[in-house]
Amino acid sequence: MSDNRLSVFKTYKLYVGGKFPRSESGRVYEVTDSKGKWLANAPQSSRKDARDAVVAARKAFGGWSGATAYNRGQILYRVAEMLEGRKDQFVREVADAEGLSKSKAAAVVDAAIDRWVWYAGWTDKIGQVVGGANPVAGPFFNLSTPEPTGVVTVLAPQKSSFLGLVSVIAPVIATGNTAVVIASADSPLPALSLGEVLATSDLPGGVVNILSGKTAEIATPLASHQDVNAIDLTGADAALAKELEIAAADNLKRVLRPQPVDEGGAFDWSADPGTRRLTTFLETKTVWHPTGALGASGSSY
Repeated sequence: MSDNRLSVFKTYKLYVGGKFPRSESGRVYEVTDSKGKWLANAPQSSRKDARDAVVAARKAFGGWSGATAYNRGQILYRVAEMLEGRKDQFVREVADAEGLSKSKAAAVVDAAIDRWVWYAGWTDKIGQVVGGANPVAGPFFNLSTPEPTGVVTVLAPQKSSFLGLVSVIAPVIATGNTAVVIASADSPLPALSLGEVLATSDLPGGVVNILSGKTAEIATPLASHQDVNAIDLTGADAALAKELEIAAADNLKRVLRPQPVDEGGAFDWSADPGTRRLTTFLETKTVWHPTGALGASGSSY
């Protein structure tokens, strides 16, 4: 074999509607590692890319929210299987993105895969935690059940390029929502590679859409978009979060505000996440139904 072989550089693309488009604008920007070494050119998403992602997410919402919770759990577990098979790639990308040693990056990737499995297990259990039968006076069944909010825009953490990314995407789709994800501006490569994993799993196209570029440029039209139902502001700084929250109020979006430590990257993404992110993007539907009567005595169910 020739010693003069040229390497085949990886072309990173967006993940929208189950496909891999380049940015509609044709723009790219340089992504570097923690030492300033060039890693790749990432697509710089435009407002049109953001609108296309919302269309794809809305189209996928009916089928995904209508799937059984058990089936969603199976699909999320399949994603974890695919991540496990490509662990070496993600270890390399996380090490470059976050300036970690290979051993520390491997621990982060393992934690991210475990986090994905954890949320896969919650898909058919969260309904029992936040829903149930309500005791009411009268011959009625009164049942409260959680339902997904709809299309959710997710601003991924800026510093935690993979564990934080998984921690904000998985709970959104585990509960039946669809997502438009804005990757970390400086470290988007693990997120774009995650799109490749999702495409080769059983996850329907459009359930997760991943955009890279300038966070404010992409998030601004999404915050005011009338077909976006909720927004997670984790990856926004304080000034941008305030601006986006005001825009989100126009159609009464559900807003998850960033924690004060999220912005600086000090947030411990390895801690037990609890059910906060699962319940944030759920609505409660309560149904009343008459029990009816049994026999001449008038006894009821």
